Amino acid sequence: MIKRSEIQKITREYSDLSIGTLGSHSALEIMDGAKDENFKTSVVCQKGREIPYQRFSRIADKIIIVNKFKDMLSPKIQATLRSSSTIIVPHRALTAYLGYDAVENKFKVPLFGNRALFQAEERSHKKNQYYLLQKARIRLPKIFSNPKEIDRPVIVKVQEKSRKLERAFFIATSYADYRDKTEKKIRQGLISKESLRVASIEEFVVGTYFNFNYFHTPISDEVDFLGIERRLQTNIHDFVSLPAKQQLETNIELQNIEVGHTPASIRESLLEKIINAGDKFVLAVKKEYPPGIIGPFSLQSIITRDLEIVVYDVSLRVPGNPILATTSPYTKYKYGETFGVGRRIAMEIKRAQNEGRLEDIVT
Repeated sequence: MIKRSEIQKITREYSDLSIGTLGSHSALEIMDGAKDENFKTSVVCQKGREIPYQRFSRIADKIIIVNKFKDMLSPKIQATLRSSSTIIVPHRALTAYLGYDAVENKFKVPLFGNRALFQAEERSHKKNQYYLLQKARIRLPKIFSNPKEIDRPVIVKVQEKSRKLERAFFIATSYADYRDKTEKKIRQGLISKESLRVASIEEFVVGTYFNFNYFHTPISDEVDFLGIERRLQTNIHDFVSLPAKQQLETNIELQNIEVGHTPASIRESLLEKIINAGDKFVLAVKKEYPPGIIGPFSLQSIITRDLEIVVYDVSLRVPGNPILATTSPYTKYKYGETFGVGRRIAMEIKRAQNEGRLEDIVT
């Protein structure tokens, strides 16, 4: 892995900071927040995918167009980013297109985030998100290591064969159901046998789904609770609004691909549990992946009928939820104004810069 001391040395030579990102996932949100705090911005776009960043012209000061996203790893692009004193804010697309190994070992540009931690999102990783949730003593769904043990509804979380960013999640109720569905999806080319071997099988917990979004760095005074959103998914989201008779008569393949977000709030009496979960998770990560969490993270959760929180997924970088920027009351309660993840990142970078502590928030 690239030594943190090397990145800190690069950061010490920076002046007139710029905040940069890869042109996908949550780049608009990241750059919008940076502009709100008067930072210069840059975005690395794959050719043919630059239109949003050109059309929303306030957002990006510099658009760097490459043939493929992976070209962001080229010595030339890295040198360009360093020469403009750029700190890169990572999101899901960065690790998906560049790869964890490249981000950890080849990308010698300061990252606002803990680059050793990103791989913990993958359930096949040794010290993964399950491990971290257990260390934090936060409830998670029952995990089935053998599909033959399925004795209740489960959700199978498997990578799509052709699209790196998407997961071909599906629900099964028994081993026979699991076998039938996996064989069909393999025949259709939706998943591969290899990805199925490292897929996770989780208890399908019934309840209300919320994504709880937090923020923390080594220079933060406490863990910020930024707000809540819910995911809109195709094509399952509106299919379930059909009458049951029509659902049974409609033979379509359901998918859980996230295509949007909708805002949410939660009853005030549950906030203590939610805030406590964020605090416990930050402490656990600090012990297992020093220097701990740097930036935003999300605990994607279910509130059960007994008002328990069950965390079924963790995002360890910008979660991709721009709806918070205009809808979260929780930042207003603390800061007196409503803003999203992108601006909270820029606020922390500005604070670190003013206090001479940039080295503490990059790896």
